[in-house]
Amino acid sequence: MSPKKNESKSEAREMLTDIYGENVFSLKVMRDYLSDAAFKSLSGTIRSGATIDPRIADEVADAMKIWALERGATHYTHWFQPLTGTTAEKHDSFIVPDGEGGAIAKFSGEELIQGEPDASSFPSGGLRATFEARGYTAWDPTSPAFIKEDGQSRTLCIPTVFCGYHGEALDKKTPLLRSMKALNTQICRLAKLFGVKSDGCRVITTLGSEQEYFLIDKELHEARLDLLQCGRTLFGRSPAKHQQLEDHYFGAIKSRVVAFMTDLDRELWRLGVPARTRHNEVCPGQFEIAPMFEELNLAVDHNMLTMEIIRRVAEEHGFACLLHEKPFAGVNGSGKHNNWSICGPDGKNWLSPGDDPHENAKFLTVICALIKAVDTHADLLRAAVASPGNDHRLGANEAPPAIISIFLGEQLTDIIDQIEKGGANRSHKGGMIELGVDSIPPLPRGNTDRNRTSPFAFTGNKFEFRAVGSEQNPSAANVVLNTIMAEALDEICTKLEKAGAEEFNAALQSILSDIIRKHKRVLFNGDGYTDEWVAEAERRGLPNLKKTPEALASYRTEKAKALFSKYRVLSERELASRYEVYIEAYHRVVKIEARCAVTMARTMIAPAAIRAQTELAGNIKSVKEAGGSAAGAQSLLEEICRHTEMMLSAIKSLESRIAEDDVSGMISATLALREPVDELEGLLPDDAWPLPSYAEMLFMM
Repeated sequence: MSPKKNESKSEAREMLTDIYGENVFSLKVMRDYLSDAAFKSLSGTIRSGATIDPRIADEVADAMKIWALERGATHYTHWFQPLTGTTAEKHDSFIVPDGEGGAIAKFSGEELIQGEPDASSFPSGGLRATFEARGYTAWDPTSPAFIKEDGQSRTLCIPTVFCGYHGEALDKKTPLLRSMKALNTQICRLAKLFGVKSDGCRVITTLGSEQEYFLIDKELHEARLDLLQCGRTLFGRSPAKHQQLEDHYFGAIKSRVVAFMTDLDRELWRLGVPARTRHNEVCPGQFEIAPMFEELNLAVDHNMLTMEIIRRVAEEHGFACLLHEKPFAGVNGSGKHNNWSICGPDGKNWLSPGDDPHENAKFLTVICALIKAVDTHADLLRAAVASPGNDHRLGANEAPPAIISIFLGEQLTDIIDQIEKGGANRSHKGGMIELGVDSIPPLPRGNTDRNRTSPFAFTGNKFEFRAVGSEQNPSAANVVLNTIMAEALDEICTKLEKAGAEEFNAALQSILSDIIRKHKRVLFNGDGYTDEWVAEAERRGLPNLKKTPEALASYRTEKAKALFSKYRVLSERELASRYEVYIEAYHRVVKIEARCAVTMARTMIAPAAIRAQTELAGNIKSVKEAGGSAAGAQSLLEEICRHTEMMLSAIKSLESRIAEDDVSGMISATLALREPVDELEGLLPDDAWPLPSYAEMLFMM
């Protein structure tokens, strides 16, 4: 290769290296700012998840401050994830008066490790009284600090947990870290039983979180009160063309969108977010960005950052980003496919088939544990993705149904069937396979198709939980996944430990067979959209929790309380608080949408319809006076009048439901109001309609 080509490759690598993680206080950066002793201690904490040594806190804080000041940061903040589902931050400057009329930059280890934001206005679900305002943030060193840029502003953001005065978790991160610890404990037990070295055992749960979103022109967004206040359209007539031709998915990306995506990638790379793929999604105006897999806690932080950065960069390009699960009726909604896996203490992916029977025994044990976990706690998985937005999405178009089932694929299902009957000794492709650990055969790689209708699908080396909503913090789903998996593995390990090494193979075969017999009802490889599956799921006894209130009720069961308490993920009070926070948020969202619908219909759409009636009636009168026929126009006028009266009646009905605080009634009355409004959109002249149409929003970019 010529020297010039080598130089070109080297420059390209340096360019990418300079961009990636530029605004992250990573291990690579720390090495240049910390003493050898402090760096060794902190890097050990980050890699092991152990408690930070307080003796190095001041040095780390000073290093962070110097690094941040060099990059133009003037403030720092403890960046946390309250139960609102978004992120929160309170900025403090580094500036401190020096007592001589000047100022110095100061940031101590105490300020780094712990903050004290006012907690009074964050939802707590009864964990703290209104007058108890104190809350604490505590540094999470396993997620690196970063500098967030917004215009001329630069702020050092320090990821933290958030708790109340008595130590109750008031955030999404704390239960996630606890659940990761619970799963770590059980995977290490299983590793020991399989002869995997488990001294200083650390398990890495990984996540790849695909993020779907819509882009619409900013001016059109600002003309829609429903999008501004609710994040979704409450009214809108389906256009003649939307996604029927299936020509948008993976299609050529429009230049304006590519420019946005290019800036988005660069912004995310600078924050250490490993954004990898970008493409058109199914519906016009819909897109997806997906990162590389990362350690779960960091992946969640990065997903929350991604949602924030998408919105900001979209605005800079004249777009509005819609992250709501169902911003437009009648077309695809947006999800956040939660690709979850486990990397064991041996450094291998335990959800990837191995090269020998022993490895596959371990793999199938994890698969069976998941089968048991998902079947036992399908209601909790559904509760973890419950939201008003997701209620509109689940079971519609590309989204999975509310019935939680597992897709394993044809080949793996065949192996599972054999294990149930006493041992697997053949592959689905035919032919005998070398027997290994008690008749568990080697498994082919790439052993499954994809089932887009399944909420929980095995995709070769991970499980894709497709029911997570696009606007949701993915923590809740992963807290449940980790905890129910910990419980299933706990039971399996306890039985294997009692059996002893000599009976290990026989005991394992018996345990796996028993799990499959008891829990195979949750396995389903077919089309999850059909009415036949709904009926079949009911026969199998699988829960079908269609709406958020009934799904959230799962958090109140004795089974849920026992599960989360046993593994110290959520106390009974903390679990009860989640129910209270989420059900109250649901009620508030429904009421906001109902009131917004009334406002739009009464102040924007009704006046437009009445003006159109008046103008049309005048035209009809003029035609008749001139001796012409106006039969068609008269028919149109009558139709407009009829739907206008239906709309006005529906407004009054919805207002009554709002006054009665009838949540269920508000939902049905809002839908009833939409019907005549959407009909009127198809009857009134285009220049008389006060709202941007679906056709404009989905195609004008």
